[in-house]
Amino acid sequence: MNGLISENGLSRAACIESVAAGRPIVHCITNFVTVNDCANIILAAGGSPTMSRHPAEVQEITSGCSALVLNMGTISDVEAMILAGKKANELGHPVILDPVGAGASAFRRDTLKTLLNEVHFTAIRGNATEIRYLYDGSGLEKGGVDAALSDSITRDDLTSWGALAQRLAKRLDTVICISGAIDIAADSASAYAFPGGSPLMSRITGSGCMLTALMGAFLGGWFEENRRNASGTPDSQSTLQMLTPFDYVIAAQAEMNAAGEIAAAKTEQAGGGTMTFRMHLIDAVSLMTGGLLNEYAKVEKVPLCDL
Repeated sequence: MNGLISENGLSRAACIESVAAGRPIVHCITNFVTVNDCANIILAAGGSPTMSRHPAEVQEITSGCSALVLNMGTISDVEAMILAGKKANELGHPVILDPVGAGASAFRRDTLKTLLNEVHFTAIRGNATEIRYLYDGSGLEKGGVDAALSDSITRDDLTSWGALAQRLAKRLDTVICISGAIDIAADSASAYAFPGGSPLMSRITGSGCMLTALMGAFLGGWFEENRRNASGTPDSQSTLQMLTPFDYVIAAQAEMNAAGEIAAAKTEQAGGGTMTFRMHLIDAVSLMTGGLLNEYAKVEKVPLCDL
């Protein structure tokens, strides 16, 4: 619960209000396997998705958006990703990367290197093996996109994974998010663990992609909150403006895990399976409030790691 209070004492649960109030348009260049779920999770959070991916229009499209999500799941649009990413950087829009299958092939390794060289990312979210590859170049060399069993995150190694995430965040000047049995989010100064959620989340296609898209909606909400208040007087400015992109990422991760727990309970009550769970997961995001997030979210600060 304490993790939902930011370093300056503000409630991160209030970030939900920014998404609902700002109706951020989130530009997603994502993979065809999960594109519909990504669009629906953004809509459920209160944002508006656009999935434009042709190089001829992505710069113009992303110019009218609040955030950009780049997903490497089925790479066929590297040029579009770079063009959109550079334009978003130029305009100060948040950019989120999902390095799906990082290291699994030479093409993916080259694409990831190019993206990191050409675009600055506000946040990067991947599973433990993808993030480890980003950190030291190891893992995911067998062609898969799921995390290796050796890269499971348990309570015994939270501090070491937190340290890895912090160091990588500092190196890339970004927020690093690691999805696993216990999720981790870190910037260069601190790391948080998220022990909630549901095992069913790993049994549906795209729960990670949906989380990345949800982070796009929340960071789009952060962008719109700051844009609304940019010309206001100090007295009229929202306290939400004092929250950082990292705060919004923490809120998005907490919301996804809370939705997972709510969806799992409803699925069990209905006697349903994985498809029922998927439906309830998106429902739970669409019905989430700050009060529900405070009730269900589990967020713990990981002991500060020596950098």
